[in-house]
Amino acid sequence: MKAIFSMADKIKPFYDGVYKVVLFICKLLLIVDIAITAMAVAGRYISFIPDPAWSEEVVLTCMAYMAVLSAALAIRRNAHIRMTAFDRYLPKKVLFILDVVADVAVMILGIVMIVVGWRYAQKLGSRGFYVSMPNLSRFWMYFPVPLAGVAMVIFELETIYNRVKKLCLGDDCI
Repeated sequence: MKAIFSMADKIKPFYDGVYKVVLFICKLLLIVDIAITAMAVAGRYISFIPDPAWSEEVVLTCMAYMAVLSAALAIRRNAHIRMTAFDRYLPKKVLFILDVVADVAVMILGIVMIVVGWRYAQKLGSRGFYVSMPNLSRFWMYFPVPLAGVAMVIFELETIYNRVKKLCLGDDCI
């Protein structure tokens, strides 16, 4: 059994790489958000600094990306808000099963985000444009949903694998 898990553990660098890329994108978006917001606020009060009309829409789009991508990052760190009040009273096997069920439900949500989010990005996004940037499709406003869905599915697969590995390599191995 250990040989199977040691072989499967070779994919861990892929998960680490995806995590680092998503984290880098979130950091980059935060920097862009702060810079554009600072320029827009300064442009309102300092006459020689421009206050671009597109700043609000770009900031909101960056925030949408950061919100859903950071939620996907939280999956890998197991940092989501969860109800743990009864965890100490439940048997370990019941708790394990509940955690796996929750992980599968979140992975299903990720799949729904990919499918429905992509459909929305293509259909609604292709029909509209940003008000202040008429050359830019609204596709980019809807694209964070399927993108985060992909990250969620990847991180949930790793989480479920780690739970099964912990169960099988512990005393409760099947």
